[in-house]
Amino acid sequence: MGKTIESIAKERGHTITAKIDQDSNQNFDSEAFMDSDVAIEFTQPNAAVENFKHAFERKVPVVSGTTGWLDHYEDVINTCKKANSSFFYASNFSIGVNILFAMNKKLASIMEQFNQYNGSIEETHHIHKKDAPSGTAISLAEGIASVNKNIKGWYKTNEKKEPGKLPITSIREGEIFGEHIVRFDSDVDYLELKHHAKSRNGFALGAVMAAEYIQGKTGIYSMKDMLSLS
Repeated sequence: MGKTIESIAKERGHTITAKIDQDSNQNFDSEAFMDSDVAIEFTQPNAAVENFKHAFERKVPVVSGTTGWLDHYEDVINTCKKANSSFFYASNFSIGVNILFAMNKKLASIMEQFNQYNGSIEETHHIHKKDAPSGTAISLAEGIASVNKNIKGWYKTNEKKEPGKLPITSIREGEIFGEHIVRFDSDVDYLELKHHAKSRNGFALGAVMAAEYIQGKTGIYSMKDMLSLS
């Protein structure tokens, strides 16, 4: 993702001022980093929160697509606000996926009145992805629950079934960039919403667009703000 984001950012006329990974954390204190307009953060759940805080402390806004850290969400948001900085988070920066989010909520609200249909979510990613379910799958499940009173939450299908909650199946195989399927199944038919990513380019482009969007802004932002999706 880092290499793809770098390539697209340069294509759009931007300059990469600093690169930081697990072997170069000292670069947070570099003049190049502290003079940056925005930091784009795609790492791992166990590193993300500290990365956010390092950036906020240095007055550098953050765009992040790392998932699996949301137990610390309130702490991160409070740190951002105290620093008078800006934070743009998305579980998925793909334009197509965010259109899927909007369609998902619309379908879920319709299906509330048809209890013969059972909802489910399946997500498939490459074998290197650490968190499961994906942040996108969780966002889809939460979107359904927010508009459909019959759904009280979600659970992993490899765990004990929980009545009234949406099952999420996670598959890790090959080098799949990401596939998400929302299904409502009955005895006679099923309805399905599906998004399949062909490459990383869609995620990277969305992240660079988000970095452009938050220039000069303070506060907390999401793809809904940038794309004006309900």
